[in-house]
Amino acid sequence: MCTISHIERPRVKETLKFARKRGIFTAGEAAREGIHSQILTRLVRQGAVERIARGQYRYPEQAVTEHHSLAVIARAVPHGVICLISALSFHEIGTQLPPHVWLAIDRHARRPKERYHTLRIVKLSGKAFTEGIETHHIEGQPVKIYGVAKTLADLFKYRNKIGLDVALEALREAWRERRFTMDEMDRYARICRVQRVMKPYLEALVA
Repeated sequence: MCTISHIERPRVKETLKFARKRGIFTAGEAAREGIHSQILTRLVRQGAVERIARGQYRYPEQAVTEHHSLAVIARAVPHGVICLISALSFHEIGTQLPPHVWLAIDRHARRPKERYHTLRIVKLSGKAFTEGIETHHIEGQPVKIYGVAKTLADLFKYRNKIGLDVALEALREAWRERRFTMDEMDRYARICRVQRVMKPYLEALVA
């Protein structure tokens, strides 16, 4: 059994204080606070800290929400933006329960080094990547997520991958609940270059 020496106890106390404050944190963040990896390893074995992914940890008493996976991915890939069905689910639109986390990254950015079996990457460029981003806090972690109108435009852009039926269901429900305006939808349809594709469906909504 792994025990903590008298000399290490002050560092353990500081580590637990750090973990409690952060909720979710990486090994790199801990190292920058002067926390040695051996301390983390011992605390994980004792159940005082949880290892949730390679190089990522969580304080056990941190509340776990239904969007926990989004917080984990946002911590691991801070330059990414939650998109498509994952963004749709976060905004509580449609009936889709994504088995994966859909994440957009810049076309020139490197893919995450760590392989997450639940992660699906799409690469966007220019305004298609930078526009329509909202920042929400999940379990204390800032998470970048595309807003409703941008998400809908992306669904039509990736309709062959996601399914046109999914995009249409989301569009109708979001319009019925007044989650976007036609001006907003026109803007993001232009940015995502799906104006012609979306036009007949948007016209049908207001007919």
